Amino acid sequence: MRLGSGTFATCCVAIEVLGIAVFLRGFFPAPVRSSARAVHGAEPPAPEPSAGASSNWTTLPSPLFSKVVIVLIDALRDDFVFGSKGVKFMPYTTYLVEKGASHSFVAEAKPPTVTMPRIKALMTGSLPGFVDVVRNLNSPALLEDSVIRQAKTAGKRIIFYGDETWVKLFPKHFVEYDGTTSFFVSDYTEVDNNVTRHLDKVLKRGDWDMLILHYLGLDHIGHISGPNSPLIGHKLSEMDSVLMKIHTSLQSKERETPLPNLLVLCGDHGMSETGSHGASSMEEVNTPLILISSAFERKPGDIRHPKHVQQTDVAATLAIALGLPIPKDSVGSLLFPVVEGRPMREQLRFLHLNTVQLSKLLQENVPSYEKDPGFEQFKMSERLHGNWIRLYLEEKHSEVLFNLGSKVLRQYLAALKTLSLSLSTQVAQYDMYSMMVGTVVVLEVLTLLLLSVPQALHRKAELEVPLSSPGFSLLFYLVILVLSAVHVIVCTSAESSCYFCGLSWLAAGGVMVLASALLCVVVSVLTNMLVGGNASRKNPVHPSSRWSELDLLILLGTVGHVLSLGASSFVEEEHQTWYFLVNTLCLALSQETYRNCFLGDDSEPPCGLRVEQGLDGATAAWQDGPACDVLERDKGHRSPSASQGLRGHEKWMVLASPWLILACCRLLRSLNQTGVQWAHRPDLGHWLTSSDHKAELSVLAAISLLVVFVLVQRGCSSVSKAALALGLLGVYCYRAAIGSVRFPWRPDSKDISKGIIEARFVYVFVLGILFTGTKDLLKSQVIAADFQLKTTLMTKFIWKPLRHDAAEITVMHYWFGQAFFYFQGNSNNIATVDISAGFVGLDTYVEIPAVLLTAFGTYAGPVLWASHLVHFLSSETRSSSALSHACFCYALICSIPVSTYIVLVTSLRYHLFIWSVFSPKLLYEGMHLLITAAVCVFFTAMDQTRLTQS
Repeated sequence: MRLGSGTFATCCVAIEVLGIAVFLRGFFPAPVRSSARAVHGAEPPAPEPSAGASSNWTTLPSPLFSKVVIVLIDALRDDFVFGSKGVKFMPYTTYLVEKGASHSFVAEAKPPTVTMPRIKALMTGSLPGFVDVVRNLNSPALLEDSVIRQAKTAGKRIIFYGDETWVKLFPKHFVEYDGTTSFFVSDYTEVDNNVTRHLDKVLKRGDWDMLILHYLGLDHIGHISGPNSPLIGHKLSEMDSVLMKIHTSLQSKERETPLPNLLVLCGDHGMSETGSHGASSMEEVNTPLILISSAFERKPGDIRHPKHVQQTDVAATLAIALGLPIPKDSVGSLLFPVVEGRPMREQLRFLHLNTVQLSKLLQENVPSYEKDPGFEQFKMSERLHGNWIRLYLEEKHSEVLFNLGSKVLRQYLAALKTLSLSLSTQVAQYDMYSMMVGTVVVLEVLTLLLLSVPQALHRKAELEVPLSSPGFSLLFYLVILVLSAVHVIVCTSAESSCYFCGLSWLAAGGVMVLASALLCVVVSVLTNMLVGGNASRKNPVHPSSRWSELDLLILLGTVGHVLSLGASSFVEEEHQTWYFLVNTLCLALSQETYRNCFLGDDSEPPCGLRVEQGLDGATAAWQDGPACDVLERDKGHRSPSASQGLRGHEKWMVLASPWLILACCRLLRSLNQTGVQWAHRPDLGHWLTSSDHKAELSVLAAISLLVVFVLVQRGCSSVSKAALALGLLGVYCYRAAIGSVRFPWRPDSKDISKGIIEARFVYVFVLGILFTGTKDLLKSQVIAADFQLKTTLMTKFIWKPLRHDAAEITVMHYWFGQAFFYFQGNSNNIATVDISAGFVGLDTYVEIPAVLLTAFGTYAGPVLWASHLVHFLSSETRSSSALSHACFCYALICSIPVSTYIVLVTSLRYHLFIWSVFSPKLLYEGMHLLITAAVCVFFTAMDQTRLTQS
């Protein structure tokens, strides 16, 4: 079967996306859970241990509190409460922390620090995985055991107001609720008012046991303007007033109840210095946790400093506080200060229930649990506890009883700490079978792409895919039989449980057929190459064939970048790698330009390695290919050095262009600090967006939009020009509406809105530009365009004079696209994803447009450079195969790092930084490959349209 290079590359990338999806599903499995599911019914609580004496305590302890109110403030950092901001903007909360009846903690949230996994950690006590980052956009119902489930089972009435994620996670669990959209980040006022407006009414009522309030405004302010915005202080003051209202109301109601009430103030995650979250910096993982109750009265002079605990400890603590069973999947431990005022027997009972639950979870997930230090400590504690019970039943008051009880307490607390740590490291297992299946598919595709380079870059841009070669059938069915046998063995083994085994036989069989077909195609192509290689040795290639210096730079740069992905520091600071490669590329282009202009070249420079396909196979020869077509201004005239035909000022522009591009890259590098090591340092972007420099930003924005219009409008139709002008004007109006820039006639305007009308105004003209622009682009592929009207800096003064071929131009576009990805402020850190870009022009949360806008906003740099590549090769070349060559090269250059990276993360899966550094990068690589697939589809569509119309 003969396929065009572009079509073949697009199919390969699509298959590679499938392989990556299977690999990701194996690498990010569902965490290991307790085998005793909630649907099987509630298990009776463990009886109190005894040593020769019969204990009569076989039930759960009674609740410690009458009502529990949880106030969760999204993105509440610990220093917002315990630092200077707390003292200034939250005086009532600060008083409760320092002098009131409260216990304060700094709760550490494990990455990923996004809302849905953190809610799961708070309510289940388990550690969600990175796959929950993807699920965060559309949270499914939570089937795991949780405090909410146990409370509903116990007949407690739960009311919720706030982030609708709770309603999705716990459907039919709340007797009353009012959910608000969590992803509409431009709203930080109404989203909280919709919660607070219910308070007066619900606090006066007594028909509830648990009230949960989730405030989103602080998180939205962080996404919009960062943690140092003046809006942060106003929001903290608002939250302080809410807390005071709830606390005073609970205090007044305690006279009517036999038990005290409990007020919990916490955050789901913190906020980075850029205002986002998702990663593992101290600002993102450290959240305040304050438990307020009259049961925690402190004596004068009792100073309680915030202690560091785990966020997963909240679930066990809330369960004990409400007299509920601890969630079965919880890896947290009871916050002991909550119960230290209770009698000794109750304290030991609470700790015993917690250690029994953790030990059961350990037994179900760790085969050698008996050798675990935590389990050994638990058994020792239980024996001592039994001795204490026997002594307690004999004599209830003695110094020996108190001393033994204190010893048992210490043993239990040590066992809890060790068990929790052991379970935290065992909470998830890698699905190695699914990972291997995905890896095999991806590596087969990469091998096929590499072996297809000679044919794919041939002048005809076609290649033969041997789907029906003579020896194909036997090998194909043999491989299927072997894979099926392996599948049956793995999936029927007693200890194996994986995603791929859970698929239907039709789906799993389809993947096995695909893997078998790919292997057979690879073998067939390799055989043809070996046969063709023998023929080429009899007819050697031209003796002057050689690699150009730029080819060597591209090869070494690609290999160096791929090898750097094995080091955590290079992954964290990958932007430095791309900055170095782009700068080196500019210097190499400058050197080549100087040599071309001043030294000249009497001989025709090699345009690249091309492959002629003859009857006897593939033979390589140096000849004119797409490179010469790219540079060809006139078929009747071609000078040895294109730069020699330039006029004086054009020649100097050619010489200055690489240095000008290098200066622009250095300026863009200063726009946004990214990475880890220097992300906190001030940059040009923060300076421009500060309120003190709004005038400078306004002038720069106006000039930039004007330059965009001047550069783009040349060669456009009058309709496109009008749409472009109005669209760019709408962009400025939108920025003025949201307060980023200002109009000259309204320098002190404080009328700030969401800019919904202005943004939709822009969208209308963007659609017009896309329609008319695509029409013009398709037209320019058949009718020869005027080259003088379609020029840009790099097009006219670098690629044309230096006569680079389509492959080299594609790789250079890819490099610049990657550099611009980091120029935007992106990194391999989930916290740098700006979700606010997904809600421009939306007054409510609409999932598909929000996801598409966020993805485009994140990958705007690579997408725009890929679009420019299509435009350049379509309008500036006469070669019919340039787009096919570019599509193939783009697919190959994107496939190499992602294929290598999945092998690296598999070998580094037990690395210390696997979850904080390598896992987020893996998600970025998967998303980048998906974007690449879309780009390749666009390449192929444009190429097919061109062939059809020509």
